[in-house]
Amino acid sequence: MDAQEHWENVYQNKDSRSVSWYADHVESSLARIRSLGLQPDARILDLGGGASTLVDDLLKLGYSGISVLDISPTALSIAKTRLGERASEASWIAANALEHDFGSAAYDLWHDRAVFHFLTATSDRQLYRDKASRAVKPGGFLFLNVFADDGPEKCSGLVISRHTERDLEEFFGEAFDPVMHDRFVHKTPAGSDQRFVSVLLRRKHGPG
Repeated sequence: MDAQEHWENVYQNKDSRSVSWYADHVESSLARIRSLGLQPDARILDLGGGASTLVDDLLKLGYSGISVLDISPTALSIAKTRLGERASEASWIAANALEHDFGSAAYDLWHDRAVFHFLTATSDRQLYRDKASRAVKPGGFLFLNVFADDGPEKCSGLVISRHTERDLEEFFGEAFDPVMHDRFVHKTPAGSDQRFVSVLLRRKHGPG
């Protein structure tokens, strides 16, 4: 089963509100995004956003340049159905993040709560870094929320990669400067705790 088949199977056979990563409101991300002072028309990418409610809350906050990318068309359909008429106010991209052409300097904010920690191969993480470095505008932000080094070893039956603040800041350091980092605990719908590390990076203006 390839990646798309895996995630299609998840969203076709499980209630999207019961999966471990579900949150009524993604407060850990919303608070940080609010603090950035982005303009209402800022270009915001929610990478691996799927059926997440983040897009709902960003639209309510008045942002008009939101794109949601996910490998599962079914996940995107769930979000669009939930939003109803407001779904037309966001852009929806069904694609594999490692294969998609994001363009150059296309986004003010690249937000990821769902993709990077599933990249267990070094070459895939390097490709991700190259794409993010090209797609985020100089002065724009890369905001990662990934499983911490003391977090779970698997998610949705898949082995994941766990990280510390330092290794993320060093890995992206050629093109991005660190702004802040934090740790938080996500409470799953089943009531278990998942430990995350959150890193906010800013795209350098110079080479890199």
